[in-house]
Amino acid sequence: MAFEELLLSESEGVAVITVNRPHKMNSMSAVARRELLEVLRRVRDREEIKVVIITGAGDKAFIAGAEIGEMAGGLVAPVTVNRDALKGQEITSLIETLPKPVIAAVNGAAMGGGMEIMLACDLCVASEQAVFGLPEVKLGLIPGWGGTQRITRAVGKKAAMQFALLGEPISAAEAHRLGLVNEVVPGEQLMDQALQMAKRLMKNSPFAMTMAKQAVLEGMEMPLDGGLKMEAAFEGICFASEDNKEGIAAFIEKRRPRFTGR
Repeated sequence: MAFEELLLSESEGVAVITVNRPHKMNSMSAVARRELLEVLRRVRDREEIKVVIITGAGDKAFIAGAEIGEMAGGLVAPVTVNRDALKGQEITSLIETLPKPVIAAVNGAAMGGGMEIMLACDLCVASEQAVFGLPEVKLGLIPGWGGTQRITRAVGKKAAMQFALLGEPISAAEAHRLGLVNEVVPGEQLMDQALQMAKRLMKNSPFAMTMAKQAVLEGMEMPLDGGLKMEAAFEGICFASEDNKEGIAAFIEKRRPRFTGR
């Protein structure tokens, strides 16, 4: 199925989702939001897809947030704005809870909703020219796609307040220093580096990665004692998996494991 404002490519277990609106800095129109939800559900449900990469078309923007023109033209009632925020949160929550790793390949500006989408991804590779910011206060708004919540969990109160109250962008190098970005590379190397990271992930047990991701996300909301008990329970579940048996056999036999995700 063809999309109007997204591109989807698949190769060797990796799905690359590209927001394809470079003339609009890859801003998320209503069509793009609807299509992104659709494609995320599609890759979630396909076992042959092991890793997902999200990026933007061109070299100026990853995703530059919501479509401001649409906001000015149609989102005039508070109840409508509330529904739009909940729809944006549905996108970021779906990204965060996909049972497979999601990499943000940030090729340019990740602003507003674009940064919120990046925050929902598990890993992030950024080009040297990338910038990150939550500038909604400059429009009389606040981040509404999970930004105030995820940024606080990611960097702590003071740094989160810098994003939320000042609304000023930071560089890729600063984002890396704060722990928001895993790797910073020259722009021409971005997708190669993201694909290399995907290949490294695909060497691991899909079942174990799903459980590890769930442990991290759920543990963030728990006291340490509860998180440790959950971790031990998940370890027992992993031990009973086919992937664990295969991983141990491959280690003993000195060969690469052939994981099935079960």
